[in-house]
Amino acid sequence: MASSTLALSGCSDKPQQQAAAPPPAVTVAQPTKRTVTDWDEFTGRFEAIEEVQVRARVGGFVTSVEFRDGAIVRAGDLLYVIDPRPFEAVAKQAEGQLADARAKAELAKRDLDRGLNLVQTSAVSEQVVDQRRQALQAAHAAEMQAEGALKAAQLNIEFSHVLAPITGRVSRHLVSAGNLVQGSEGGATLLTSIVSLDPIYIYFDVDEATYLRNNRLWFEGKRPSSRDTPNPVQVTLTGETKPSHDGKMDFLDNRLDVSTATLRSRAVISNKDFSILPGQFGRVRIIGSAPYEALLVPDTAVATDQSRKIVFVVKDDDTVEARPVTLGPLDEGLRVIREGLKAEDRVIVDGLQRARVGAKVSPHPAQAAGGGKS
Repeated sequence: MASSTLALSGCSDKPQQQAAAPPPAVTVAQPTKRTVTDWDEFTGRFEAIEEVQVRARVGGFVTSVEFRDGAIVRAGDLLYVIDPRPFEAVAKQAEGQLADARAKAELAKRDLDRGLNLVQTSAVSEQVVDQRRQALQAAHAAEMQAEGALKAAQLNIEFSHVLAPITGRVSRHLVSAGNLVQGSEGGATLLTSIVSLDPIYIYFDVDEATYLRNNRLWFEGKRPSSRDTPNPVQVTLTGETKPSHDGKMDFLDNRLDVSTATLRSRAVISNKDFSILPGQFGRVRIIGSAPYEALLVPDTAVATDQSRKIVFVVKDDDTVEARPVTLGPLDEGLRVIREGLKAEDRVIVDGLQRARVGAKVSPHPAQAAGGGKS
């Protein structure tokens, strides 16, 4: 009887209610506060500061090529040798003509000196003296012509050794030994080319809106003009995620391109390791504002609600609030928040998928607020 009573009492027990689930855990952090500077970013192309087409200055047969294709050459390095023997023969001839002209000038001077002595005793007439004076002047003129001819011949001998005019990377040789080349008087033959590498230019086009904004900041004294100040630039190469080269502004054009409404700009970049070549592309960052105090949060904490950008903030009662914000640029991995946040707000930086607007959460402070200094 007792066992049946236990069975009946067991059947009459009501199921115990399940305990309520705890609030989901999220990681929160206060916005990082620091001084930042806005940057504008553009696509640019690198170009050599100096580029020289090396051409033959005298005609003749190439006897040797003295450089390795694609090598770094220094100003004054020997590149080509053109057979100098014809020019050496011309120089010898010019030396003989100069010696003859000097001898004739010396003889004419002696004749004039004798005439000047004899005219005092009326042994010769004034007309003879004038003729001898004219002969001396003609002899000096012939001497100068001979000196010029010898100098031109010596220059041709010098030009037969083609030297690198600048320091840089040389292209391939376009003429091999044994070929005949033309000098400057007959359409100079292109032998090779050289481009300088360090430093190097990067050209980029600034849109009209950015130019007007920067110009306004300059008038307000909030940003120096790149026309007068070598403003700093940072360059990110193709395949890189952050800037790897620093430089400075060097040039702004004097008018906007009417077809693109952009202003051609140029910066100078250090290229000590010669890793950048003319023709490469790069992303150029230039300063777009004066330094200012800003609040920053990790970019992953920003969500999109239709056309709005929002962050989730944990209020004092641990409920979640969606806060519309106005975004600024990225700065060292953090997103600048221009409007919508206060320094004391607790922003959800991890666990966004578990947060629901109006619901309670269990907030835990982050170990480091986005990796920046507060």
